[in-house]
Amino acid sequence: MNEINDDVFAAQLYEVDSYDAVQELCHSSRWTDGLPIIPPTPDLVRKFLAEALVPPDHLVGVEPVRERAITAEQLAINAVMAGCVARHFPIVVAAFTAMLQDKFVLHGATSSTGGCAIFIVINGPAVQFLGIDPTFNVLGSSDRATTCIGRAIRLSLKNILDVRPGEADRSTLGHPGKISFCMGEDESNTSWLSLAQDRGIPLNTSAITVFAAGSPRQIMNEWTTNPEEILDTYVSEIKASMLNYSIHAGDWAIVIPPQLRAHFEHAGWDKRRIREYVKTKAWVMRKDWASCGKRAVIANQGERKYFALENSGDLLVIAAGGPAGGFGAVIPPWFGKTSRATTMAIGACVDCEI
Repeated sequence: MNEINDDVFAAQLYEVDSYDAVQELCHSSRWTDGLPIIPPTPDLVRKFLAEALVPPDHLVGVEPVRERAITAEQLAINAVMAGCVARHFPIVVAAFTAMLQDKFVLHGATSSTGGCAIFIVINGPAVQFLGIDPTFNVLGSSDRATTCIGRAIRLSLKNILDVRPGEADRSTLGHPGKISFCMGEDESNTSWLSLAQDRGIPLNTSAITVFAAGSPRQIMNEWTTNPEEILDTYVSEIKASMLNYSIHAGDWAIVIPPQLRAHFEHAGWDKRRIREYVKTKAWVMRKDWASCGKRAVIANQGERKYFALENSGDLLVIAAGGPAGGFGAVIPPWFGKTSRATTMAIGACVDCEI
């Protein structure tokens, strides 16, 4: 293996004599997640940067705790490795820009023993442009774009911020979303406002929402068409998560597939009404901790009430999933309101000089 110099890039370049040698170099250097990678050649990295209209040294942001600068070149290298194609790269840049906002608390979310993952929701024209499938297996590997974009986020965290198990990542368990946890919203099959519009992004604008999230918790209710009863099933799962993990308020996400969504839409329920209902119903008493082995922390505060949501707007309501089956999902926050979900238009400039 020989080192190569290229004045365009700050990263060290290497020349290797085979595809297998590339894989072994990256694996032995702990630059991968254990899966094969695409070699990040200078030509591919240039192509990605051109797609996002940024030079290699473009500063995407600085992680404030470790004071690590994150450049477009670094993100492009990892996006190539993750299997992205160039048109995916602006999403990766937008996601990192959002994650570097103060309220997201990126260092805490990626270094905690709680083991959350970065959950990413894509909205707007980008969903169709990138061939994202927000229907079948939406929380799994439903399509190339979401799988590779989610993986690019994780590889970038590893290789730029040392978020590797046993290094910055101190997760006790983690969850599979730490490989890739990305989806699009099924905007074309619902009358509801998109998640991005709900959070202030104009119609027909591509946007991402990032959320420090625990693993998804699947629910099912096929025995009613009543919106309140359907939401009571979601609320029951939220309350169980509060008692078993964190009792404190924060952002939560719920995913509502078409079979359940049809009942809400038929009854005239929009996302605002759903959020308000969940805000009112999703709460527990501190004394409820006795039911799950936590009696010792009740003390004399048993009658204290804890709400899952401080405000109804803290609930992310997402329309997505396969067309049949009375299933849904609750996605809990990492740790209360320590980290807040952040939404940003793709291609938005933060702190630009006009």
